[in-house]
Amino acid sequence: MAHQTGENDQALRKIVDFTRMGSLVLLVIHCYYFCYEAFKAWGYSSEFSDKVLIKLGATGLFNSIYYSKIGVILLLVISLVGVKGKKEEKTSATAAVSFVLFGSSIFFVSHYVFEIGIEFEWQVYIYFALIALGYILILTGGARLTRLLKLKLTSDIFNSRNESFPQEERLLDNQYSINLPAKYVIKGKERSSWINFINPFRSLLVIGTPGAGKSYFVIRHVITQHIRKGFSMFVYDFKFDDLSIIAYNALIQNRNAYQIQPEFYVINFDHIYHRCNPLDPSTMFDITDATESSRTIMLGLNRDWIKKQGDFFVESPINFVTAIIWFLKKFEGGCFCTLPHVIELMQLDYPTLFKILGSEREVEVLINPFRSAFRNSAMEQLEGQVASAKIGLARLSSPQLYYVLSGNDFTLDINNPDRPKIVCMGNNPQKQQIYGAVLSLYITRVIKLVNKKHQMKSSLIFDEFPTIYFNGIDTLMATARANKVATTLAVQDYSQLKKDYGKEQAEVIMNIVGNVISGQVVGETAKLLSERFGKIVQERESVSINSSDTSVSKSTQLDSAIPPSKIASLSSGEFVGMVADDPDQKISLKIFHNEIINDHEAIKREEDGYAPIPKVRDVTQEEIMENYLLIKREIEYIVDQVTKKAA
Repeated sequence: MAHQTGENDQALRKIVDFTRMGSLVLLVIHCYYFCYEAFKAWGYSSEFSDKVLIKLGATGLFNSIYYSKIGVILLLVISLVGVKGKKEEKTSATAAVSFVLFGSSIFFVSHYVFEIGIEFEWQVYIYFALIALGYILILTGGARLTRLLKLKLTSDIFNSRNESFPQEERLLDNQYSINLPAKYVIKGKERSSWINFINPFRSLLVIGTPGAGKSYFVIRHVITQHIRKGFSMFVYDFKFDDLSIIAYNALIQNRNAYQIQPEFYVINFDHIYHRCNPLDPSTMFDITDATESSRTIMLGLNRDWIKKQGDFFVESPINFVTAIIWFLKKFEGGCFCTLPHVIELMQLDYPTLFKILGSEREVEVLINPFRSAFRNSAMEQLEGQVASAKIGLARLSSPQLYYVLSGNDFTLDINNPDRPKIVCMGNNPQKQQIYGAVLSLYITRVIKLVNKKHQMKSSLIFDEFPTIYFNGIDTLMATARANKVATTLAVQDYSQLKKDYGKEQAEVIMNIVGNVISGQVVGETAKLLSERFGKIVQERESVSINSSDTSVSKSTQLDSAIPPSKIASLSSGEFVGMVADDPDQKISLKIFHNEIINDHEAIKREEDGYAPIPKVRDVTQEEIMENYLLIKREIEYIVDQVTKKAA
């Protein structure tokens, strides 16, 4: 019956049977020819058979005992090729091949039995037994080979071959790009590739659990390559000075990349380098700047307020701090407008404080609710409004912090084309709750000044981004592209971002970035990334075995290019991600899953030769305490001046 394949199974079966019969007939003739004397003695010869043998002998088929044996085996093999044996999953290829090899050995050496010193008749019997045994073993082994499942369903248990895909192998370089050499595997073959972040102004998100290699394989190259291409830079160095020393030495090696030599500044509270006032009055143009600074510092000190923005007892302290900042900005040209002065001024008793703040008309509208609560003796409400601000800011009352925050060695406009800067700000993991709030204020002011037109290209790098509060990060990433501001955020996990920034803000950050590179992450983060990378066409093979037949089917289907389980099992230095392109430089292969190639020996030699960041000043404890007491005296001066004017 003809099937859809166009093959006639019945005719094929007849041909197979005929070929195998021919093999058996030739085997019988072989035995008759080479054991003719025995057959003649047994009375099984005839004149007709002798004539047939003579004619067959003339063909040369029996000139050697091996010729006819080879012919028998060839016919047997041909018959086995056409057999469609029922496939069996448990059939062993080793056993089948062993049968064939052992049978062939017996079959082809069986004639040496005639050299044994026994009676000829017994030699013939043994020969027949051996040649029959060899034939049967070959037939059995060959039949088993036809039942083998020729599928490699278990050879790739992790589906790695199917989940491999072509990746960008070109180096696409430009004056802004970050290019990381890598290698990847496709269909079992290793190839070289490049991760080309050709448009870093569309933001770069670096994700990975501790030890995934974020800093060593990615962030260090962002720093060195952007300095090599003449970027001004801000680096938030969570574990000072891991990244700061890279930036400093990269600047030393690439000073010729800049038309105007950039200055290098470090803000660190444990080891004082430079001083900088984040509330510099010259950079605060209206009261909204004060509001933004107040919100940043208060939310940085009280991270749980981030999810409660809009609540009365959250907005009230923010407005209160805003009033104090703006008063200091307006008082005597802002010469006392620093965060230490804000903290100390806030500690005054309510009558004196309200009297001082009320002397500035622009602040009056902000403090009216507080003055009203005070006049009406609603002290519980007033304490609820003000005490949270006092308590939070009181944690910053440190002579060391006051010293750094009250100086003015440089301004935060890092991408000023006339005075470019590379600024590194160091945190301390053991004091991150306190330092993080102050550094958040610095960062907010940096962003306010950087995101302007007609400035030089700049790179903002935030290591361990969730350890600081950055109000308006989504606005920066959405608008700074036009102003040539490249933003790099490093986080450990999406859940960490949700915990510190709230679900809505975390979703915006995850969805708005154009470039993503991720090391090992698990759970929801891995699922989100897998969905972002999309699906590819993958081959599928399936086998169905029943009592009468075995069917094998192949198909293709769309499946995840990089499933969550693959992302969760990445090794250190192995990354997945997606790049964004430009209209001028199109990239069709945006997704990647590869291993970044670092020249470890060269990096070690480079690190061994690093010059330490030079000390700017030797500050004594006496100088720090003198500055601390000076700020307190200046608050007394402000009180005296306002009191005299009121009188």
